[in-house]
Amino acid sequence: MSRMLRASAIMAAGTLVSRVTGFLRTAILASAIGTAILGDAYNVAYTIPFVLLDLLITGVLSSVVVPAIVRRQKIDADGGAAYEQRLLTIAALGLTAVAIIAVVLARPLVLLYADKLPPEGVTAAVTMAQFILPQIAFFGVGAVAGAILNARDRFAAPMWAPVLNNLVVIGVAAAYLLSDGPSNIDQVTHADLVLLGLGTTAGIVAQAFVLVVSLLRAGVRFRPRFDLRNAGLGEMARLGAGALAFTVINQIGFVITTNLAVGAGAAAAEEGVHGRGLTPYSYAFQLFQLPYGIIAVSVITALLPRLSRFVHDKDFASAREEFAGGVRTVSALIVPAGLLLMVLGPSVTVLIFGRGAVTVEQAVYIGNVLQVFGLALVPFSVFQLLLRVFYSFGDTRTPAVIAGANVLVNAAIGLTLYFTIPPDLVVMGLAGSFTVTYVLACVLTWVLASRRVGGLGGRAVASGLMRMYLAAIPAALVALAVLWASVRITEVTVLSSLVVLVVGGGLALGVYLALAHRLGIQEVRSIIGMVTRRVGR
Repeated sequence: MSRMLRASAIMAAGTLVSRVTGFLRTAILASAIGTAILGDAYNVAYTIPFVLLDLLITGVLSSVVVPAIVRRQKIDADGGAAYEQRLLTIAALGLTAVAIIAVVLARPLVLLYADKLPPEGVTAAVTMAQFILPQIAFFGVGAVAGAILNARDRFAAPMWAPVLNNLVVIGVAAAYLLSDGPSNIDQVTHADLVLLGLGTTAGIVAQAFVLVVSLLRAGVRFRPRFDLRNAGLGEMARLGAGALAFTVINQIGFVITTNLAVGAGAAAAEEGVHGRGLTPYSYAFQLFQLPYGIIAVSVITALLPRLSRFVHDKDFASAREEFAGGVRTVSALIVPAGLLLMVLGPSVTVLIFGRGAVTVEQAVYIGNVLQVFGLALVPFSVFQLLLRVFYSFGDTRTPAVIAGANVLVNAAIGLTLYFTIPPDLVVMGLAGSFTVTYVLACVLTWVLASRRVGGLGGRAVASGLMRMYLAAIPAALVALAVLWASVRITEVTVLSSLVVLVVGGGLALGVYLALAHRLGIQEVRSIIGMVTRRVGR
């Protein structure tokens, strides 16, 4: 467990810097292009390559590729080196072809997600997509390189490489601002769209370069190999079919959510209320992903190779212990983070977005969406951990079935809300639908995963969670009191939001740590002790 904590700490540090620079990037972009039609057009164009990558490769990396590399390291005479080279060859050739095809089909791809955008919005999204879609090849190769590094227990580079990507795009967004680039869709020029599109791709190119260099330093030598009969493609296709189904199902859900958010934003704009569409949903979801990405992803990344080894050796007792320890470690920080997002969401978003082309009112709305997402943080994080139990067994079919149930529930609730509540509230409703879906999914997945390994220590995990909430709820109430006092004294501004976050967040953290110590939450003590030792060196 201590080994996983150390690895998680290294990854968390990289992820923290990555997320912080990512939000700086998002804040500058929001100031430049706003949260209305141009912002929606950019977010659609930016999202499409990641959707295609999920369908083609990203969705199978953690579920299939990492466990497969771990097995090849054990059974191949060369430690899996040739297998890794074949994977890189397939990724480089296949994804380059996909990128070319995607550029040609940019318009229908945009219309799939945003046919409710006005014509000028569709044109802008298509133009940017044509310059953003080539990043598919670079991102995909970098993702495979990252998977190989993770299978070798080298976690730092995959977590730190996105920082360079963010810095590049920050430079591009700053250049757009300094050149007085417009946020109004009617005023934007072709040159403005090219700058945004090419700049976004340049960041991914830089990220892929860092990962490839790290792979070379790890001793992996890339030599194109075309003896694909020995690439294990049959086994990968068998296992990957479930992972692909999982990803396809999730993307169907994403298409529905995206169209509902875009449609709600367009309907709200017709009523004179702007900034209520896809962009607020996207920005709130990115902020929701901050604690998950820093804490849960770091533990998940370290957990999967170890679980895969335990399952391969049929050491299920160790697998159960490793999983339960991972859940407790994640929850020790995710529980207070989720409650604080519910309290301080608008303060966070006003501080980040409340300037430039984004009004304070629009920034507060993003925060309202974030507050609803805060409810989902714990169940979503535990759900992602649970999926790794199935992946360690090479089972990708069960997660696909669960994903299908998730999409049905989420779509049913989302569509109901879309047709029954005012357009300016739909995006908040979609965040609520997401929350309900993952609460139900977490319960179902826990039951199924527990049967697979003979129990997951549910009582011990529940006891730990109860103590964490007993420590976190008073901390959240302290933050709420600071927020209430601030609202009574002054109006919501960037400065007042900063004060609320520093004072309220700082006091809440102190209260949580003190109560966690009194309640004997060992995971918090371990994290504090590890950080203290590192700082003292």
